Amino acid sequence: MNENELVTRAAGVVGIFTFLSRILGLVRDILIANFFGSGMSADAFFVAFRIPNLLRRLFAEGSFSVSFIPVFTEYLQNKSKKEAFLLARVVLTFFVLVVTVITILGIILSPLIVRVIAPGFGGMGEKYALTVLLTRIMFPYIFLVSMLALFMGILNSLKHFAAPAIAPIFLNLSMITALLFITPYMRAPTIGLALGVIVGGVIQMALQIPFLMSKGLSFAPKWNLGHPALKKIGILMLPTIFGSAIYQINQLVGTLLASLLREGSISYLYYADRLVQFPLGVFAIAISTAVLPSLSREAANGDIIRLKQTLSHALRLTMFITIPAMVGLIVLRQPIIKLLFERGAFDSFTTIMTAQALLYYSLGLWAFAGLRVFVSAFYSLQDTKTPVKVAVVAMIINIVFSLALMGPLKHGGLALALSLASTLQLFMLIFLLRKRLEGIDGRVVMSSMVRSVISSIVMGICIYFLAFKIFGSILAQKTFNLALGILIIVCAGLVIYFISTHVLGSKELSSLKELLKLSKKKS
Repeated sequence: MNENELVTRAAGVVGIFTFLSRILGLVRDILIANFFGSGMSADAFFVAFRIPNLLRRLFAEGSFSVSFIPVFTEYLQNKSKKEAFLLARVVLTFFVLVVTVITILGIILSPLIVRVIAPGFGGMGEKYALTVLLTRIMFPYIFLVSMLALFMGILNSLKHFAAPAIAPIFLNLSMITALLFITPYMRAPTIGLALGVIVGGVIQMALQIPFLMSKGLSFAPKWNLGHPALKKIGILMLPTIFGSAIYQINQLVGTLLASLLREGSISYLYYADRLVQFPLGVFAIAISTAVLPSLSREAANGDIIRLKQTLSHALRLTMFITIPAMVGLIVLRQPIIKLLFERGAFDSFTTIMTAQALLYYSLGLWAFAGLRVFVSAFYSLQDTKTPVKVAVVAMIINIVFSLALMGPLKHGGLALALSLASTLQLFMLIFLLRKRLEGIDGRVVMSSMVRSVISSIVMGICIYFLAFKIFGSILAQKTFNLALGILIIVCAGLVIYFISTHVLGSKELSSLKELLKLSKKKS
């Protein structure tokens, strides 16, 4: 099996479990919207949850994995499995101590953290006090997710992707259980939801342990601060905290600025982001997770030609799926939000406001996805300096755009600023990687993207007329008819897109068929 086939197979495994997780995540968010809407409790929880959720992405999908996997893979390829597992024990021992200290400090300093993250909440009052309490309850999740990141890196390097991919399902199940059976009976319902986060984190981490033991990994502590690989991982990790997670860091900027706007702005951005995260998580994160070990193996072997081929394959597959998803979200944003969230405390005005944020987030979906793949390419080469420099520039651009656009466009301006900054960040990374590798099959990738864009535009026009012209406005339909209408329109859109790409000769269509077939087998 060549690396392209391995990436496709791994992406299929990760994708199918991520899809299930995102479905449960939508159920979770529907329940949160129903219970809390966009009021004080919702804003307090989303700010408090933003901190461990940020670090979940930062560690589990970001800095630690992309720093650990290339070094661990290098030991597997060039030394031995025994030495690689010894490295894993050293890292685990050191990591437990460091993250424990961070967790304790985070709990103690929660009041200061909330003031920094949400200055609009003030330094006192019910909203501020609730946010601090929720932050303290959920901060230990950082420890749990850090251990999960290490376990995920080991298993992915050993070509095992299922257990790490299935872990988020249990987080969502835990939160849903808390919403249904704990929060209704609590004086402060959001506390029950916060407890659900912690229980979910414990289950996520514990799930990985049997699979690691079956691979032969010992959990006996091994203290060796002088291990050369430990220093190497640390050097790679520090800058990647910014380089691989600029999207999340920029969102924190959005949260901070949104706290200065009208109440509910943070919630509008949160709900819109959850919808954008659905295709981003199912496809882009799945592919970037699958491609990093393959790129790392090729980099460790010095095979730059195959590395470029694997990168091209991953990027074309990502854009082939992401571009139509972007167009679909733009066209159907309001019907989707109404179907999923508009009930209970989530009213029609909240739907309109959330739809504005979703429009501007969706414009950057292709860039968010492309960043995942290109950042993985840099880290597979153990180059963390370049991404962090680009990340800092992108962060500054995002702040400037946010301040300029939040006046006229309110919360929508914050979403648009993130999309624009991420697009510029992607272009900078493309330019620099082309220079580093002396080309990245750019013509092949652009040709594939043009086909996807043309097919997506055709699809978008068709589903727009189906939704708002041919059958009348879909927004006027009641819940069952709305759900049925969206399902029919989405299925019609997929058929139109696949027919268009087939007519235009897109090679990625066959790769997608193989991915879906392999996913079905693995599931």
